[in-house]
Amino acid sequence: MIRRTKNSKMLRLIKFLKGYRAAAIAGPFFKLAEAVFELIIPLAVASLVDSGIAAGDKFRVINMGLAMLALGAAGLAFSLSCQYLAAKASLGFGTNLRKTLYSRINKFGYDELDRFGAPSLVTRLTNDINQAQTGVAMFIRLVLRAPLIAAGSIIMAVIISPKLSLIFIAMAAAVSVSLYIIMSRTSPVYGKIQKQLDRVALLSRENLSGARVVRAFSREDDERADFSDAAQTLSKTSRAAGAIAGLLNPLTYALANFAVICVLWFGGFSVNSGTLTQGKIVALINYLIQVQLSLVVVANFIVIFTKASACAKRINEALDVTPAIRDPQNPAPPPSTDGDAPAIEFKDVGFAYALNASESLGGINFVLNAGESLGVIGSTGSGKTTLVNLIGRFYDVTSGAVSVFGTNVKDYALKDLRSAIGYVPQANTLFYGTVRDNILWGKPDATDAQILSALQTAQAADFVNALADGLDAVIEQGGKNLSGGQKQRLCIARALIREPKILILDDSSAALDYATDAALRRALAADGRTVTAVTVSQRANSIRACSRILVLDEGRAVGLGAHSGLLRDCAVYREICSSQESEAAAK
Repeated sequence: MIRRTKNSKMLRLIKFLKGYRAAAIAGPFFKLAEAVFELIIPLAVASLVDSGIAAGDKFRVINMGLAMLALGAAGLAFSLSCQYLAAKASLGFGTNLRKTLYSRINKFGYDELDRFGAPSLVTRLTNDINQAQTGVAMFIRLVLRAPLIAAGSIIMAVIISPKLSLIFIAMAAAVSVSLYIIMSRTSPVYGKIQKQLDRVALLSRENLSGARVVRAFSREDDERADFSDAAQTLSKTSRAAGAIAGLLNPLTYALANFAVICVLWFGGFSVNSGTLTQGKIVALINYLIQVQLSLVVVANFIVIFTKASACAKRINEALDVTPAIRDPQNPAPPPSTDGDAPAIEFKDVGFAYALNASESLGGINFVLNAGESLGVIGSTGSGKTTLVNLIGRFYDVTSGAVSVFGTNVKDYALKDLRSAIGYVPQANTLFYGTVRDNILWGKPDATDAQILSALQTAQAADFVNALADGLDAVIEQGGKNLSGGQKQRLCIARALIREPKILILDDSSAALDYATDAALRRALAADGRTVTAVTVSQRANSIRACSRILVLDEGRAVGLGAHSGLLRDCAVYREICSSQESEAAAK
């Protein structure tokens, strides 16, 4: 569930400056000192012109020149200090935020992952946090300097000439109104840009991960067209935002230059009348230029901060998620085989996915004792994978209860529950690293002897030993340098090595030939360990020796019993077996 809050902008992310708050606070004050020196320089210029050049006083010219150099050097030192502190604080902010968001995402259940989608979460972890990080850096550098330069220049102009300062005030007001109008129009567009970036990331991910499927079906042209449409939509929206935001700089410069002309025009009359000196006119022009540059900086800052705010909203959406599946306040002791409680029990279980109103499972009841085996079979989409996902509490039941060793799965700490389960998912997932690294995911402290034993049981020892480096052979990302059957056997070995109390094989023999599948079943039976096995399969031969077989049809249990009894009493199971026997005979 997502907690609704009114404020979901950058201010809510301030807490991630922890450890860098001193740098974040000190940085603006260094810029403030630099701004003070900048405001003093035009006065030094005015003195140089009026008291030095006009009076022919060389010493005055030299002294004022040295004073300006000193002010410039001091301002540079303060500016560099602020830049360093801003970089340190913003990078620390980004690091803290990225760690927290990554940790939160790793606590998401399947429901939350389904809701956001992997491409969107990747974009939030990378691009969105980078934008927020840039916003923090710009805030530290400009939050005090730009307003102080603008306001200080106007105040100094009022001190020098109250009449001519009205030009400053009018220009600042005109630029401020322009900023408000432009930014109010661009702010919503930046949110759309980030969503469209999610779409581009989604298409990129699908095409890269599914490149073989795309080529197998000769869909390259269609996929290129889809990606081109998404990229063009993103480009069009970005150009629209850029076209509006692009008006800021030229509009600001036009207003500022018009103000310079007005100062020179009306200031000329004041000089002729003796009301103002030439040095003061030069000082006014300098202050006007400072106001102009400050307003341009403010305009750019607002563009950056608007983007950062749009990204911060998306980051907060992910941070605000309270995972529906989380540890109970007082967790039960870890699952134990001691006692007479059944290993797995489903009591009138029903389940519906969050995005689907209809039930995927309903009225499921069965009891599986420790050491027994359960086969789950049914047509595609009948709910087989959904059922086994409920055992490890990857989803929570909509109705009824799932118990493991006599305790409701909701009462266990997630780590304790899942540590008792060896799970081989339908999609074989391997990670970049060696064969040993991947097997050690199941048991980090396993010895090579234990690894080889698990590989032997999983029927993977022969092909691993045939690799040039054996256990040290490198597996590419996703196991792209292995066949489907090799990946599947390594995944089985990874589950076996942790010596689980419950072993779930979710269609884990789909990529294996019949001989290897049979050898795997014999090896598991002869392994000698007391393990409760749940095997999901499309093949009747893979589950016919199980203690019990659960037959699913459209999310409902239509048969439960041994192979022989189901052949006699369950029409759906009999039809599945008949069709597979016919296929085998045809081959």
